[in-house]
Amino acid sequence: MSLDLSYLGITATKEIYRNLPVATLTEKALARGEGTLSNTGALVVKTGKYTGRSANDKFIVDTPAVHDEIAWGKVNRPIDKATYDAIYSKVVAYLQNREIFVFDGFAGADEKYMQRFRIVNELASQNLFIHQLLRRPTEADLVDFKPDFTIIAAPGFKCIPEIDGTRSEAAILVNYEEKMVVICGSQYAGEIKKSVFSVMNYILPKMGVFPMHCSANIGHDGDSAVFFGLSGTGKTTLSADPNRKLIGDDEHGWADDSVFNFEGGCYAKCINLSAEKEPDIYNAIKFGALVENVVMDPDTREFDFDDASLAENSRVGYPVEFINNAELSGKSQSVPKTVIFLTADAYGVLPPISKLDKNQAMYYFVSGFTSKLAGTEIGITSPVPTFSTCFGEPFLPLDPSVYANMLAEKVEKSGANVYLVNTGWNGTGKRMKLAYTRAMITAALNGSLENAEFVTDPYFGLAVPTTCEGVPSELMIPANTWEDKAAYEAKAKELAKSFVENFKKYTHMSPEVVAAGPKAE
Repeated sequence: MSLDLSYLGITATKEIYRNLPVATLTEKALARGEGTLSNTGALVVKTGKYTGRSANDKFIVDTPAVHDEIAWGKVNRPIDKATYDAIYSKVVAYLQNREIFVFDGFAGADEKYMQRFRIVNELASQNLFIHQLLRRPTEADLVDFKPDFTIIAAPGFKCIPEIDGTRSEAAILVNYEEKMVVICGSQYAGEIKKSVFSVMNYILPKMGVFPMHCSANIGHDGDSAVFFGLSGTGKTTLSADPNRKLIGDDEHGWADDSVFNFEGGCYAKCINLSAEKEPDIYNAIKFGALVENVVMDPDTREFDFDDASLAENSRVGYPVEFINNAELSGKSQSVPKTVIFLTADAYGVLPPISKLDKNQAMYYFVSGFTSKLAGTEIGITSPVPTFSTCFGEPFLPLDPSVYANMLAEKVEKSGANVYLVNTGWNGTGKRMKLAYTRAMITAALNGSLENAEFVTDPYFGLAVPTTCEGVPSELMIPANTWEDKAAYEAKAKELAKSFVENFKKYTHMSPEVVAAGPKAE
């Protein structure tokens, strides 16, 4: 289905392909030398020097219409309109005499809040990715399709910083006023996906919907749960529960009567992937999936998921239908009963699970503590403790208070239980076993955890259960996992102090919320 893109300034192209089928996109990508097939039929590509998000290369176009809305700072960096226009002109000129791949689709499973996206790709493989990641239209949907937002991805166009006013050859330029995103210099497909998320985080609060960087699933009795957390903390893995239906693995909206997925697919980490530990993800790597930066034997075409020589942040994108127990409607019929904050604590002092009261929920949501894992962003080669506001700071264009207040309002109205779950390390120096984390989350979801005896963590003030079925009791209390108690106390105090120092920047928070955090001494 051809399309005229001259209204975007894209002219004199070889061919414009619109919403090609998966098989055709795969064939095109192979014919163009963009990738190879694995023994499972998945398309495998290497993304070059950019194997994760290039966070420092993202800019928002500073125009009068949006200037007072954006929370400007180290995350939301401004770029002037003239600089953006100059780069835009070069990108559309670069696309001349090339094949162009367009995907028209949707973000948002709830039609009341759904947004129409047009994705314009230089690469067939990236078009395959976004075809599988967004919500796919019917033929009837395409007849009168008019995009609410457009994203142009041209990884082959390299910026010249001295001329183009960028930081590097890569740039992600978000123009909220013109409803346009330009991505150039990076082949990492996650930049397209997260650009959609950033747009939804700007639009939905104006519609009374709380946008969330979370996964979500639903139980047999219709109870839904959401899992907040940054990349690598287990959102995808833990929400793919054989006893519950997956709504989605990364981006959702919390409306007055439902939780709904923004996407129609999943984007899972592949490092150390195994059929035993993560069967749903493992089995989803088949024809129709796009695999990024996973080492593959050139003869047998078998994957080596343990080999991180190409990237720690190896990934696979696939449609949610590839998960056996997915909720294909992409939404629940009820608001969440359980809210879980996932963190990967590299200090080894946070409890593996703890229950939060209302003020603690606000505190730990706004803090967004975790450890950035190797490969998730350019330059991150080992776990680094960090704070990411609302568990999604890189994708939040508005002031954090907007999202924090929406969480408080939604949780209070729904009566949901809130838990902090540490999928990271403890005093043994080892990361918590996935089976143990699953057992704790199951106990939180079915209510059995409420029957345990709870004690108060001396440094973080959290209510910590002393027992949980399926988990060795000695792992429930962090101090018990440390042989050197003095070292534990020092690390706990160090992390508690980091929380306190970080929270000082949130001057809008109430004294009750501030008091709900850790104690520096």
